[in-house]
Amino acid sequence: MSVEIFNCEQGTEPWFLARAGIPTASMFSTVMASGRGGGESKTRAKYMRQLAGEIITGKPMEGFSNAHMERGHVMEPEARDLYSFATDTTPEQVGFIRNGDKGCSPDSLIGTNGMLEIKSKLPDLLIECLDRDDFPPEHKAQCQGALWVAERDWIDIVVYWPAMPVFIKRAYRDEPYIATLSKSVETFNEELVALVERVRRYQPSNHREAA
Repeated sequence: MSVEIFNCEQGTEPWFLARAGIPTASMFSTVMASGRGGGESKTRAKYMRQLAGEIITGKPMEGFSNAHMERGHVMEPEARDLYSFATDTTPEQVGFIRNGDKGCSPDSLIGTNGMLEIKSKLPDLLIECLDRDDFPPEHKAQCQGALWVAERDWIDIVVYWPAMPVFIKRAYRDEPYIATLSKSVETFNEELVALVERVRRYQPSNHREAA
């Protein structure tokens, strides 16, 4: 599969259409999730139903947003500028990257081999990142997934909050992890195809009253 780059603004109708019906990196942790005792994850099943609905109707689901996501959207340009100054690079903004039956929405591409992911975190959570001084594990699935989708070598994460020190940490491709992720996404997509086929074959029961 080849890498397709969609130069549209994130959150717009073309962006939603580009990502409709396929799992994306921001949801890869959900794709990899399992329920209690290794059973089915309810969030994974719900996500699969949402994608199935997009495939069947040909229309994207209405975008979900909350206060944290809106805050991140507002702060993202500030964080990108700080990163650009600190690293002496020129981040390239893109809308969406698709690679076959998977995709990602990076906050920027860096050069020919890098990517950028920006997160805003409340001061206490940012301090936790600074003290730990490691790549935030809660974002591993998304960031390694983005490297896999975009076929790039490294990704920098920026954790930002106004008036706080900016946290920047780089991660390189973790091939064993990506192999596990790849298998999870492959299984998910196989189940998604089966679900779509099952729904399309559905026929309502014919309840006739006895004569």
